[in-house]
Amino acid sequence: MTTERKYEFTWELIGDIDNARPNLGPTLRIEAYRLLQFCTRDILEQHFGTDMADKIFYEAGALAGRNFYENVLDHKPKDIQDLVKQLQTLLKDIGIGIFKVEKLSDNLECIMTVSEDLDCSGLPELGYGVCVYDEGFISGILESFTGKAFDVKEIDCWCTNERTCRFEAKPKPTS
Repeated sequence: MTTERKYEFTWELIGDIDNARPNLGPTLRIEAYRLLQFCTRDILEQHFGTDMADKIFYEAGALAGRNFYENVLDHKPKDIQDLVKQLQTLLKDIGIGIFKVEKLSDNLECIMTVSEDLDCSGLPELGYGVCVYDEGFISGILESFTGKAFDVKEIDCWCTNERTCRFEAKPKPTS
């Protein structure tokens, strides 16, 4: 049985911002973004539990990362250095954060950081990371670039008393 989907994501749902918001433009305050994110997470967690809420946010981030790669990058990157350069510029310009790669191996295992992260910078210390959506977002971008699935895990977060978010990305083993 197929179920018709009411909210299937397409890039058209981003809309024509210039036409729709001639006075306010494409920017919004972080409070509005975080209200949407953390209230949605709260309701998902109440209904489905923490693990499922995290899974949903990771998958949503991966979908966003794949669409970001296809629709926002200036051009398809010719190599990993080109991808990193584009991400550094775009993520800063859009206001997501300041992206850097600390470590990169030949098989594309890497350690990346996002400083001034939209999701968590300035939040109180919680003792756990909150950037599950970012994990998925990075995973989706890497998958689009390489054609291979990646596991991405946040290893440092503002909410664990760090001042930058650090992510470890590893290609998933192929079966």
